[in-house]
Amino acid sequence: MGTGDNKIGLISLGCPKALVDSERILTRLKSEGYSISASYEEADAVIVNTCGFLDTAKAESLSSIEEAMSKNGKVIVTGCLGKEKDLIRKHSPNVLAITGPHQYEKVIEEVHKVLPPSKNPFVSLIPETGIKLTPRHYAYLKISEGCNHKCKFCIIPDLRGPLVSRKRSQIIREAEKLAEAGVRELMIISQDTSAYGFDQLKEHNGKEDFGNILDLTTELGDLNIWIRLHYVYPYPSVEKIIPLMASGKILPYLDIPFQHSHPEILKKMARPANHTNTSEKIISWRKICPELTIRSSFIVGFPGETEEHFQNLLNWVEEIQIDRIGCFKYENVRGSKSFNMPNQVPEAIKNDRFDRLMEKAQEISFKRLQKKIGSTLDVIVDQVDKEGATCRTKADAPEIDGNLFIDSNFQGLKPGEFCKVIVDEASEYDLWGTLT
Repeated sequence: MGTGDNKIGLISLGCPKALVDSERILTRLKSEGYSISASYEEADAVIVNTCGFLDTAKAESLSSIEEAMSKNGKVIVTGCLGKEKDLIRKHSPNVLAITGPHQYEKVIEEVHKVLPPSKNPFVSLIPETGIKLTPRHYAYLKISEGCNHKCKFCIIPDLRGPLVSRKRSQIIREAEKLAEAGVRELMIISQDTSAYGFDQLKEHNGKEDFGNILDLTTELGDLNIWIRLHYVYPYPSVEKIIPLMASGKILPYLDIPFQHSHPEILKKMARPANHTNTSEKIISWRKICPELTIRSSFIVGFPGETEEHFQNLLNWVEEIQIDRIGCFKYENVRGSKSFNMPNQVPEAIKNDRFDRLMEKAQEISFKRLQKKIGSTLDVIVDQVDKEGATCRTKADAPEIDGNLFIDSNFQGLKPGEFCKVIVDEASEYDLWGTLT
């Protein structure tokens, strides 16, 4: 032990915010001389970074812990499910340690107990950008932890605590290092991206050291790479960012978790900013930036949702033409404020509404993509193989949105490269094109 040969395996579950946590843990371990193992068998210990947001996510996390225990036996649990130690111990009583979300130091301490670190200083040479679990040309950049909202279906504030923004100078320095290392696209993430800096307004030098989301995106826009905003709430401050999109400083893309359209359901959910006229906002944003792509997620089957409420949602996404739609069936998560709400919706009705919303989403996406045939688009290349090049347009975030495929004259392309493509064909979610 302590020879530099200690190997750590890591399983990362849940959202991109958890993925960033995993990257930080691996970077620290690598800097201390640990090797990273891709298999249970070769690892001397395994870290499982869990998700505990929904019951399905909890089940997946517990299953992953059990698998790691059966195939390796030395398991350290961290992440959101780490808050429920009794539940984890009940399923896997012999895990070595359990820590909660973003407790990096505690995870490292537990690894040290099992596998003391190497004393060889030369083993610590790793890139300034740290270990990345995404392809080399794109990365997630987390700008804050926690959330101040009290949405009734959500336990994230209980899991991850209140909003804590990172210093703007730290974020920009990390972004610059990533860009210097070859990252061509940054996905800006947090629990509530629009609220960046709100928690620091009353602090001494808060405005100077943090600012707000407009200050941050303005500075990020100077990096001359793709900047994509996720988890944006439609506060008034968002309107000030749209001109940055229109001028090409950041991508014309907003990932906004609307969750529903009907005022009664939004009120029951205790969603922030539910009193504002979202439709008018979107229309005004698209006037400023016609290229704007809006992705959103919606919950069907929230307690008390009637057929009338759901029909309002179907009509609204059609009227506003939400470009990208994700849908979740409401899960009655123990610990959430909606757990004991009356008028729980039967599973069969949830399933029916899910299918109908996704059918509407497909229909809207197909129509909007058909309009792109014949246009010339900027794309980023994600992957090249013998069949062709898989790319994305400015309207497509990795893994959750569609792709643009090039299947001729693609041989000279490389991942991370930008190029211009004429769109030849479109399906429900994807495009095909040829290089200009």
